[in-house]
Amino acid sequence: MANIKQYKIDNVKTIRERLDGARVIVLVDYKGIKVDEVNKLRNVLRTNKVDYFVAKNTWIRIALNMLDIKHLDPYLINTTAVAVSKVDEVAPARVIKKFVETELENKELLKFKVGLIGEDIYDTAQLRMLADLPSKEELVAKVLYGFNAPITGFVGVLGGVIRKFVYAIDAIAKQKAE
Repeated sequence: MANIKQYKIDNVKTIRERLDGARVIVLVDYKGIKVDEVNKLRNVLRTNKVDYFVAKNTWIRIALNMLDIKHLDPYLINTTAVAVSKVDEVAPARVIKKFVETELENKELLKFKVGLIGEDIYDTAQLRMLADLPSKEELVAKVLYGFNAPITGFVGVLGGVIRKFVYAIDAIAKQKAE
């Protein structure tokens, strides 16, 4: 009996460690998804630095409460998988939404329950909207392009002015040579 209790304590401790320091926690209803589809999803999530696991709702609740997170308790019902990112707030929602759209035949099998970013709760619709946001890398590239565009335009204008000046000098030189 002591071994069973220690097993449960160890599992809760492991879940708490996986949740500790999370920038985002997304709860997902995974009922009906096939094992090979779950494995493919885990691989895609792992490459995006997202931890994905399934555990008993009670263990998840205890681990979250140990971290003083009580917002998610009402959502810990039925089948629950947890997607956690300590790096990117949008990655779990983006990857899961894209995976459902591109990899699953039955689009109803993998559904968002709720997400937690900081102290804010995100419902299913908000998570879908969040998933449509570009990645950090894309946003940084767009900002840098925005900074670079005026400079590039200015250089182009200066190049045109210099080119016209050179053509004018060349025309004058040809005219005087005749």
